Amino acid sequence: MEMQQELKLSDELLTFIDVWKEKRGNLIMILHRIQQEFGYVPKAIAIELSRYIEVPLAKIYGVLTFYHYFKQEKPGRNTLAVCTGTACYLKGAQGLLNEVENLLGVGVKETTDDGEFSVEAVRCIGCCGLSPVMTINDEVFGVVQPDDLAEAISRFHSKTPVN
Repeated sequence: MEMQQELKLSDELLTFIDVWKEKRGNLIMILHRIQQEFGYVPKAIAIELSRYIEVPLAKIYGVLTFYHYFKQEKPGRNTLAVCTGTACYLKGAQGLLNEVENLLGVGVKETTDDGEFSVEAVRCIGCCGLSPVMTINDEVFGVVQPDDLAEAISRFHSKTPVN
């Protein structure tokens, strides 16, 4: 049985929160910092934050659900994002998303069971001349065709289990 690490606000995060606690726009800045540390905003951390800064948990979740940037589930080790902006959409982005789902067994806003990949559909990433475009982590793939996906994904797929 795998032991899951207890999640809590670190001393470094508490120091950051203390600096922002009374400032305007504090909640968004604090949530950005939490996501930077964990890769997402875990429920246990949101609850602890609510108590620490004396803000209702509903307000924290209001921010988390309003802004698409924030993740509430642990993302995969790799993030595969297909651009669905106008240029990419017109040149086959939906076909790419369909093939990603076929290859990985998960759709948009889902993570593979092995924890390797999270899939996202994103709006324009600024590479319209290379449409359709996808990224895996920070690497951009342009003029992508469904037949190109298996090879690109295999370059990032680890043979080591993700914790």
